[in-house]
Amino acid sequence: MPANVTFANNVDALADSRSLVFVGRASQLLSETVRRLLPASLSGEVWTRMVRTNDPGDFGRVVSTWLDGEPQRVVAGILPEVCSRHNSPSRAWAIPGVVAGAGAKGPTAFILAVSEREHAFAAALGLARAHPTFTAGSKTIRREVTAGVLLPDGSWSPPESLQIAADAVRRAAHLVDQPPNQLTPTEFIAQAQALAGRHDAVELTVYQGRELSRLGFGGLWGVGKAAASPPALIVLDHAPVADARRVVWVGKGITYDTGGLSLKSKTGMPGMKNDMGGAAAVFAAFEGAVKLGCTDRLTAVLCVAENAIGPDATRPDDVLRMYSGRTVEVNNTDAEGRLVLADGVAWAVRQRRPERLIDLATLTGAQSVATGKTFAALYANGAAIEQEAIRAGRAAGEPCHALPFAPELFRREFSSSIADMKNSVKDRANAQSSCAGQFIGNHLGRYDGEWLHVDMAGPVVSGGRATGYGVGLLLTLAGVGA
Repeated sequence: MPANVTFANNVDALADSRSLVFVGRASQLLSETVRRLLPASLSGEVWTRMVRTNDPGDFGRVVSTWLDGEPQRVVAGILPEVCSRHNSPSRAWAIPGVVAGAGAKGPTAFILAVSEREHAFAAALGLARAHPTFTAGSKTIRREVTAGVLLPDGSWSPPESLQIAADAVRRAAHLVDQPPNQLTPTEFIAQAQALAGRHDAVELTVYQGRELSRLGFGGLWGVGKAAASPPALIVLDHAPVADARRVVWVGKGITYDTGGLSLKSKTGMPGMKNDMGGAAAVFAAFEGAVKLGCTDRLTAVLCVAENAIGPDATRPDDVLRMYSGRTVEVNNTDAEGRLVLADGVAWAVRQRRPERLIDLATLTGAQSVATGKTFAALYANGAAIEQEAIRAGRAAGEPCHALPFAPELFRREFSSSIADMKNSVKDRANAQSSCAGQFIGNHLGRYDGEWLHVDMAGPVVSGGRATGYGVGLLLTLAGVGA
């Protein structure tokens, strides 16, 4: 059931809800700052017993009680105590499950009681993930959800920035959840036009259809030219400060991936509407960064296409000339994301000359094997940006982990006897996710700035729903997040 989620900064805004849900670690739920907010009809002894006698385990626990003589339910969402050194100390991985497990219907208030002030951002995004906005149901009833982040000193985290970030996460998730007959490349362009129309300081540029071929986007055109809705490179620019750092975000936007002529199986194809999760995160984070006052000269590049089958489909054995000028012998049309991204990053380097370049993609199934369903995988050309991204992911509740960066070991996986490279590896057991990242790196030319590749194939969905992963990471890296 979709919900309108509104962040507030006072208890009065939370008082008239049918369900009052407190989320936090046991120590915070039992603190005086929380106890002061409990309804008068709920005894302190009952609350203490609710929290102390239930083990939250690794993923949290939900305990509830109805108030005597009142139509209101009070819920304790107890977050885990355990948190390993690679995980987010906000316990953000458990928040969506705890929030959903509260089973709240009708008007609901969530009080997120964080144990550290720095956890407020991640907690808010965790709550946002539990409230997806897209539905194709014939009956849609929206309920009202109010939330506040309670800091350890009893004050409330300012809601304005939390609202913007949470809305961006839900926006990205909405795009990923949309079916491919609704979110086509043409519709993605319409979404970008609407975004640019909302912000005077945002400029939009679109290259679409055969124009891509004329301009040298051999990868993007080759992947998308068989689809009814033509492929596009969508560029959004925002430059509030003339001499500020130039940052470019590039997102893979395969609105549906059949695998092309290297056709996916009947069980491997469902869910491939998620293959535009990178572009969705970049799109939503870009607008969030603009609203939050990011001072970087920021560019979002969305590489949007449907990998379809038809008379014009790229064939295995075709050779594509990429925007970088390098040629690629196609040996797997289901390794299409790297082709569109390679054109995107090459364009970004040549046309925007960034000091920092970040690409996000649901690139390889091997990512989930390497770093799991919660952690994205990083392939970075420098230790500084790699470590910054790891810290940002922990802070935002979107953890990530580094892959080996060794171009000299991975380039040969793409060797071709007739072109500069092939698009799929020879040995799938040789650091496949690193190799896929290196394919993109092969098209950076002489770029000497910071480059970070984020493979988020696993974290993009959870429990059949999109997570909006990547938004918090990008906002934090841009200095307007956690």
